[in-house]
Amino acid sequence: MPDGSIKHIHSLAHSLRDEDGNEETVGAIMDITERRVAEQRLQQQEMELRQILDLAPQLIAVFGPHLERLYANRMSLDYFGLTLDEWRDTRPGAVGHPDDTGRLQSQWDRSMSSGSAFEIEVRLRKGDGSYRWFLNRYNPVRDEQGQVLRWYAACTDIEDRKRAEDRLDRENAALREELNQASMFEEIVGSSEPLRKVLSQVSKVALSDSTVLILGQTGTGKELIARAIHKRSGRAGRSFIGVNCGAIPTSLVASELFGHEKGAFTGATQRRLGRFEAANGGTIFLDEIGDLPPDIQIALLRVLQEREIERVGSDRPIPVDVRVLAATHRDLDRLVREGKFRQDLLYRLNVVPIAMPSLRERAADIPILVEYFIARFGKKMGKKFQAIEKKTQKILQDYDWPGNVRELQNVIERAVTLSDSDTFAVDEAWLKREPSEVPHASVALNGVLLAREKEVIEAALAQSRGRISGPAGAATKLGIPDSTLETKIQRLGIDKYRFKSNVG
Repeated sequence: MPDGSIKHIHSLAHSLRDEDGNEETVGAIMDITERRVAEQRLQQQEMELRQILDLAPQLIAVFGPHLERLYANRMSLDYFGLTLDEWRDTRPGAVGHPDDTGRLQSQWDRSMSSGSAFEIEVRLRKGDGSYRWFLNRYNPVRDEQGQVLRWYAACTDIEDRKRAEDRLDRENAALREELNQASMFEEIVGSSEPLRKVLSQVSKVALSDSTVLILGQTGTGKELIARAIHKRSGRAGRSFIGVNCGAIPTSLVASELFGHEKGAFTGATQRRLGRFEAANGGTIFLDEIGDLPPDIQIALLRVLQEREIERVGSDRPIPVDVRVLAATHRDLDRLVREGKFRQDLLYRLNVVPIAMPSLRERAADIPILVEYFIARFGKKMGKKFQAIEKKTQKILQDYDWPGNVRELQNVIERAVTLSDSDTFAVDEAWLKREPSEVPHASVALNGVLLAREKEVIEAALAQSRGRISGPAGAATKLGIPDSTLETKIQRLGIDKYRFKSNVG
C-alpha cells in the first residue's frame, strides 16, 4: 500500500475464450486482512493458552467427542514419561490403575450418553511405574446446537490426602478394636516390690524405641505393660495395634500381619493392609510370639532388620516405622533348643526383656487388687459392699492363683454378680486347688513349707528325667500347669538340666 502497510489479499481468476478463440481473464480481488489478523490472533492466543496449561499444576488433557486423544499439557507428559505422539497412541486406560479401570469406564459410559460433566478419584501410573491418586474432573464443550465438541480433563494430585485418610481409617479401626476388646483392667494396681521394679523398667524403656520382650505366665498383665510402654513413649499419639499370634489360623498369619494384594489367594477380592501397616508410626504388640510358624518368623526377622514388609502376593517392599513389643508365656530358649524358634529372631526380640511376676510373687498386692475389682464390678452392676468376709480374705490370700490376676478378676466378678448381701464373700469351691497328693512323692506340693517344695519338685524332675511337660513330665506328676512349674523352678534356683543326665 502507498502508506507502507501490508494487506492480505485473496484473488480469484477465471479464463474465458470467445468465438474467435481469443482468451480473456476475469478476476476478483478481496481484502481478507481482517480475517487473517483474526486467525493469527487466535493462533497466538492458542499458543499462549498452551503455554499457560503447560505451567498449570495439574495434569490437563483434551479429548475429542468420541474420546480421541488430542492434547496433553507438559506436566501430564512429564508425569507419564511420554511424548505427545506416544500419549495419543496409548490405548484407553493404559495409564490408569487396573483396579480403577472398570469404575472409570462405567462413569464414562454414563457421561457419554448424557453429555454431563463428572469427577472421579483414580490412580494414574507414573513414568517409573508407581501410582498416585488424582481427582479427575471431566467437562464437555458444546457447539451452538448442543453437540459435544471436546472433553476437557483436569487431574489434581490428592495422594497426600488419600494417605492421610487411609491412615486415619486404620487408626479409627484400631481404636474401635481397642474399645471393643476390654483390657484385663484399666490401671496397673499394686505397690509390691516386684511390681515397682517392673514399672521402673517401663518408665525407662518407654522413652526409647527399643524392641521389648515381655515374659510371664498367662494372666500376669503382659498386654497391660505393653500399653503402658506405648502410652509413655513418643508414639503415644499414634496407633497401638495388638495381635494375638496364637489365635490366628496358621494359613492367615502372613496376611493378617503384612496384608495382601487383590487375588493373592482364594477369597482375596481386594487389597488389604496388614497390622504392621496399620501400626505405621505407632506400636505393634505381638502377644504369644512363641506360637509364630517358622516362615513368619523369617518374615518378622526381616521386618526387624530392614524395617520393611511385603504384602502377600507382592514382591514390592513397603517401608514401615513401627516399634515392636512382643510377649510370651513360653520358654523361648527351650523352643530354640527344640528347633521351634529361630535364635536370630530371639536375639532381635530380646533387646530389653521385662519379666512379669506371678501374682504369688506379688502377694502383697492381692488385698489391693481385691478391693479394686470389688469396686469396679460393684459399680458396673449397681452393688455396694460394706465389708469383706474374713474367711474370704484368708482364702484369697492363701490361694496359689495359677491363673494370676486374670483368675482373680474372674473370681471377683463372679462373686459380685451372684452376691445378694452387702458383705462380699467368695465360695472356696470356685478355686482350683492343686491335688492333695503327688504321685511318687511323699508330700503334696500345695501347702508344704518352702524348703519341702524344692525337694518335691526335684524328686518329680528326677522321676521324669528332667522332662517338664507331657504325660510323663514333672508337671503332670505334680498336678500343676507347665508354666507354673517353670516359674517355681526359676524361683527356687533348681537346675532342671542336671536331671537329664540320668537318661540312659
